[in-house]
Amino acid sequence: MIAHLRGTLLEKHPNQVIVETGGVGYDVLIPVSTFSSLPDAGSEVRLRIHTHVREDALALYGFLTAEEKTLFERLISVSGFGPKLAITVLSGLNTADLVFAIRNGHVDQLVRIPGVGKKTAERMVLELKDKLEGVGPTGVAGGAEKPAALLSVVDQDVLSALMNLGCNRAAAEAAVRKAKAAGTETEFEPLFRKSLELVR
Repeated sequence: MIAHLRGTLLEKHPNQVIVETGGVGYDVLIPVSTFSSLPDAGSEVRLRIHTHVREDALALYGFLTAEEKTLFERLISVSGFGPKLAITVLSGLNTADLVFAIRNGHVDQLVRIPGVGKKTAERMVLELKDKLEGVGPTGVAGGAEKPAALLSVVDQDVLSALMNLGCNRAAAEAAVRKAKAAGTETEFEPLFRKSLELVR
C-alpha cells in the first residue's frame, strides 16, 4: 500500500492533485484544507497517503498533516461513510473546528457541511465522540477546549457565502477573522460585506 508520496506537483485543484514521482503521475484526491496549503505547481510536495481499495477501483487520498489523515480514517470508519464524503467533511470545516463539533455534539454546525444531513451528523457524533484521542485540541473535564479561533454560526454562513463566490477556504476564513478584528458587526450582512472587501 502507498502510505507516503514525495514528488513534483504537476497540477493542483481544490479536491485533486497530480504528483509526479519516478516518472509516474499519481492522481490524488485531497481536502480543501490540504489544497490551501500546497506550494505552487512545479514545486516539490510531500503527502501522507491513504490507499483505498475496492473491487473495481483503487484511489489515493492525500493529506499534508498526520492529523488530517487520522481524522479522515476515523470518518470512513463511520457506518455508511465513504471516502468522498469524508473528504467533503474535511473540506467543510478545519480540523480543530470539526473535532470540537464532534466531541461536543454540535450537530447544527456539522449539518452546514454540504452533503451532511442531520442523521449523518448524529451518526458522526455517536460513533466518533470517544474515538478522537490525540486529534485536535484537547481539554480537561473529559471534553475539549473550544479552539480560540472557532467560527460562530454567522461566521460559518459568511465563510460559506465567500466560498460559493469562488474564494478558497483559507483566504475566506482569514477575511472573516480580519473583519471581526476590525470591529465589524457580527450580523451576517455587515460581516459578509466587510469580509468581501478584505478577501484576497
